[in-house]
Amino acid sequence: MLWLKEIATVVVIAVVLSFLIKTFLFRAFYIPSESMVSTLDINDRIFVNLLVPEPFALERGDVVVFKDTKGWLPPTPQKADGPFTFVEDGLTFVGLLPDNSEQHLVKRVIGLPGDHVICCDADGKLTVNGAPLDEKYVNPAEVPLVRNFDVVVPAGKVWVMGDNRNHSADSRAHTDSNGGFVDIADIEGKAAVIAWPLNRWAALDNYPDVFKNVPPAG
Repeated sequence: MLWLKEIATVVVIAVVLSFLIKTFLFRAFYIPSESMVSTLDINDRIFVNLLVPEPFALERGDVVVFKDTKGWLPPTPQKADGPFTFVEDGLTFVGLLPDNSEQHLVKRVIGLPGDHVICCDADGKLTVNGAPLDEKYVNPAEVPLVRNFDVVVPAGKVWVMGDNRNHSADSRAHTDSNGGFVDIADIEGKAAVIAWPLNRWAALDNYPDVFKNVPPAG
């Protein structure tokens, strides 16, 4: 049964390569909520670049996935084991399925360490270091409600917001926890691609034009 041996070898190589890619390069995640509509829809699957924020630095506008170490999310109910749970767990472990079990969030980086972020100016726009933002990525289906804030991002942290502003419990909603800031150390990586469903496949943009006039943090 030489062909069985060859198939087994190919499967083992594929699993090892997938595990290495998941560990060092990319990881799949599932989108469970509407907080990033219309950039990300519920049930989208995304690939996250694990080389950001290290060795490659974060940029304003990056969509990032981060661990919920500050209790932003409610506890996840224990999932009942099914007949194929071990198969699902194995495929998730090697990176062939997106991980739904851990507590992660996905938001867009608005402020980097040292940035002064204010909502809002006289025209209802966010400003970063005094520069107003024309946020092309915000969900156009609704006019964002104004929730005033005035923050300076501390070292080692970022200020994040969802693109679906009226339906996102982001930094604005958690100022009582770590000031609403996300520790860069908690960031798993930068969302790079919508991989599923196929009709939604797209590379994700960090909209450099939106932030091009933002001066360096003072």
